[in-house]
Amino acid sequence: MKNIVFAGGCFWGVQAYFDGIRGVLKTKVGYANGNGKNPSYEEVCSGNTGFAEACFLKYDPQIIGLEKLLEMYWKVIDPTLVDRQGNDRGNQYRTGIYYIDEDDVNIIKKSIENQQKNYKKKIVTEVLPLENFYNAEGYHQKYLEKNPGGYCHIPKELMN
Repeated sequence: MKNIVFAGGCFWGVQAYFDGIRGVLKTKVGYANGNGKNPSYEEVCSGNTGFAEACFLKYDPQIIGLEKLLEMYWKVIDPTLVDRQGNDRGNQYRTGIYYIDEDDVNIIKKSIENQQKNYKKKIVTEVLPLENFYNAEGYHQKYLEKNPGGYCHIPKELMN
């Protein structure tokens, strides 16, 4: 099994979207690559921690490869926007790909090069090793499953 972390605006929609993809075995939402330990949602929203709202994915590479997961990721974000997606604004809503396996870097860079052909503006999605990840509070986990009418910047028709 392999792991990757995607930040793509509000983590509720990112989790709901990837939960519907065959080969994704587990997801959890949380806070990635910031300063401090075990931040609260309120602390992250203050803009002072540097954490991104993110979704940790565990997947089976025999069923779905990183290339395909990245293709799916690009469908639900605008990688040219700085610190926002949809109506959400702030540093915690930036886009990012946080890898655990150094072997994934070339796959990620190639995917960005291919995606850049679709945009006039530069892709600003950050690509960094995962430095830290803290689980979000329980009420955020599977939020849209528990609250089907909840806000999401990802169109519902893209979710399986």
